[in-house]
Amino acid sequence: MNVSTVFRQSPIRRNTWRSMLRDPMTALGTGILAIIILLTLIGPFIVPNDSLAVKMSERLQSPSWQYPLGTDHLGRCIFSRLVAGAKTTLGISAFVIISVTLIGIPVGLLSGYVGGRVDALLMRVVDGVGALPEFILAIAISGFLGPSLTNLMLSIVLVKWIGYARVVRSIVLSEREKEYVLAARVAGCSTWTVLWRHLLPQIISPVVVLAALDIGKIILIISALSYLGLGAQPSAPEWGAMLNDGRPYFQTVPELMIYPGVAIMLVVVSCNLISDGLRHILDVRSR
Repeated sequence: MNVSTVFRQSPIRRNTWRSMLRDPMTALGTGILAIIILLTLIGPFIVPNDSLAVKMSERLQSPSWQYPLGTDHLGRCIFSRLVAGAKTTLGISAFVIISVTLIGIPVGLLSGYVGGRVDALLMRVVDGVGALPEFILAIAISGFLGPSLTNLMLSIVLVKWIGYARVVRSIVLSEREKEYVLAARVAGCSTWTVLWRHLLPQIISPVVVLAALDIGKIILIISALSYLGLGAQPSAPEWGAMLNDGRPYFQTVPELMIYPGVAIMLVVVSCNLISDGLRHILDVRSR
C-alpha cells in the first residue's frame, strides 16, 4: 500500500494519544504492546531462572512454580527465555526502525525537493535495491555476510529504508509547489530551512504510521531469519530461534513452538492495531 496516497499530510497533534485511547482496538493494541515492553524492562527482576542455564536433568518439564511455562529440550526455563528474547527481538526492531527513518527521510527529502540529476540518481539506487522482494533480499544479504544478530540488523536496514525514501519523496513532490513553500523561497529561506522547518513537519504523520506498521513486519523478518539460522545463534534467547529449537519436538511438545509463536503474534497484531488507529487519527479525510 502506498502510504503517501492514503494520508493527507498534517503534523501530529498533541491529543494523538488521547484519541488513540478512545478507540477500543487501538487502546487494546497499545495496552498489549505496553505490557510486553514493561515485561522486557523489568524482566531481569522477575524471571525465576537464568535464560542460558542448561539443565539436562530438567529437560521438557511441565509448567511448575519453578518453571512457569516448563522447560525446553535442554532444560532451560521457557518463561525466562521468552522474557529475555523480547529484549532481543524488540531491541533489534527498534534499532532497525530508527536506522531506516534516519536514512530514508533525508534521502526522500533531498530527492523530492532538489529533483533533477540528484533525484534521478537516488531513485535509480532505490529502484535497484527494491527490485527484489524484501525478504528474499534480506536472506541473500544475511547469507552473504554470515549468520549473526549484527548482520541480521544490517540486512534488514539495507532493504527497509527504500519504502521510507519513496514515501517521503512522493510527499515532497506534492508539497514543494504549494504556496507556503514558494513563499519561503521568495522570503530568502535556504534549502535547509525549507526542508527542516516547512517540509519535514508534513511527512511526520505518514512516516509515524508507516513505522508503526513496519515494526510488526520487521519482527516477522527477524523471527523468520533466526528460524532459518541466519540471525540469533544457538543458546541466544530470541523468539525466532526458539521456534527453530522447538521444531523437532512439535509433535511431542508443541508448547516449545506455541509460546514464542504467540509472543510474535501478539506484538505484530498490537503494532497493526496501533498503526490502523494512527492512520484514522492523523488522516484528516478519515476523520
